[in-house]
Amino acid sequence: MDRQQQFEALVAVLRAGVADGEQFTLAYDAEASDFIRFNHGQVRQAGHVQQASVSLKLIVGARHADLNLTLADDPDEDRLRLQGGLRQLRATLPLLPDDPYLLPNTEAWSSESWQTAALPDSATVVSRIGELARGLDLVGIYAAGPIYRGFASSWGAMGWHQANSFNFDWSLFHANGQAVKANYAGLHWDDAVFSRQFEQAREQLHYLGLPAITLPPGQYRAYLAPAAMDEILGMLAWGGFSAQAIASKRSPLQRLYDGEASFNPAFSLSEAVSGSLSTAFSREGYPRRDLQLIRAGQAGERLVDSSSAAEYQLAANGANAGEWPSALSLAAGDLEQGEILQRLGTGLYIGNLWYLNFSDLPAARLTGMTRFATFWVEDGRIKAPVNTMRFDDSAYSLLGEQLEALTRERELMLSTSTYEQRQTSSSHLPGALINRLTLTL
Repeated sequence: MDRQQQFEALVAVLRAGVADGEQFTLAYDAEASDFIRFNHGQVRQAGHVQQASVSLKLIVGARHADLNLTLADDPDEDRLRLQGGLRQLRATLPLLPDDPYLLPNTEAWSSESWQTAALPDSATVVSRIGELARGLDLVGIYAAGPIYRGFASSWGAMGWHQANSFNFDWSLFHANGQAVKANYAGLHWDDAVFSRQFEQAREQLHYLGLPAITLPPGQYRAYLAPAAMDEILGMLAWGGFSAQAIASKRSPLQRLYDGEASFNPAFSLSEAVSGSLSTAFSREGYPRRDLQLIRAGQAGERLVDSSSAAEYQLAANGANAGEWPSALSLAAGDLEQGEILQRLGTGLYIGNLWYLNFSDLPAARLTGMTRFATFWVEDGRIKAPVNTMRFDDSAYSLLGEQLEALTRERELMLSTSTYEQRQTSSSHLPGALINRLTLTL
């Protein structure tokens, strides 16, 4: 029995098992993943994880209860577990109060998405990584394989999603203890692209051997690589586009959505579900579509889950609980990859930012540290690595009046989180040339 058949069999069990007046939703998660850990450029640990689980919700009137179940991959055992879970929820519901913000999607819909391009054999990938890493101190982890997601409801909704993906997250360490961090991830392995990224990391490793400098606090021109941009946008996504946070005036982008601030007209950010690793339906049972979160620097759509829709009389658009984006895509600019250092001139090349937090949330002011490959550039040439520095600046400045250009080439970054299971969130981002970035210490 394949994964989709397993899911459909479980749905059939529930349809036959619910009583009059009961409704259900069922979210299905599964994966078959290779995990390979590298140290000193060699394989130190390799394994394969195959697992499946479901989240069952039982609804009667305005009451609902949820239960997560791990599946045994045995049809009879899984049927018994699901039937037992249904009985457990049925006994729990009378003990619970009504939920005034319960708003299940009662529409019948059908969705299937298959992204099943063949991935290279893991042994081939290991061989290629070993070839490129020969003589280098490489530390990293490679994860690859299919991810499965399903959703069904007693109202007739049925969604299925399968995507094959890979994610190689690695660092190259210099003998002095400094490191370059890099990532290559996607749905289609391209050896030429991987080789270019590896060569760029190797080149940056060479510069880390130069004597490092510490800059005095002040304002500097800077280039933020896609990985650094991912950290900034990840912070802004922390409630930034949430309908609930905006309605309760707790969003870090409150001023943007209130029309009191804006970003650069070149800045257009979307939740691009189409073609991403994310599903075209939410775990709440709402179909998802692409959303234009920021249009040419101005506030656009927001993420609305079912509870926000009920509380604030909005239309739910498929956001999951928490209203976090899961497929961020920032429109590209016209800065060519080969022209980055020349256009930067004199300033900072920042490969990564770390440990970000809000120093002033209502003002969208962020603070964090540079780390790994951060270099001082003079007249378009890398001169020295820069010791760890702290920045503190407003997103409205960095991505607003101080944003000079975005790169034409964008980098796809898939979530490296493997907590409980591999995740499906992603970001597709260019690098950004900033006219003025504030370093504080």
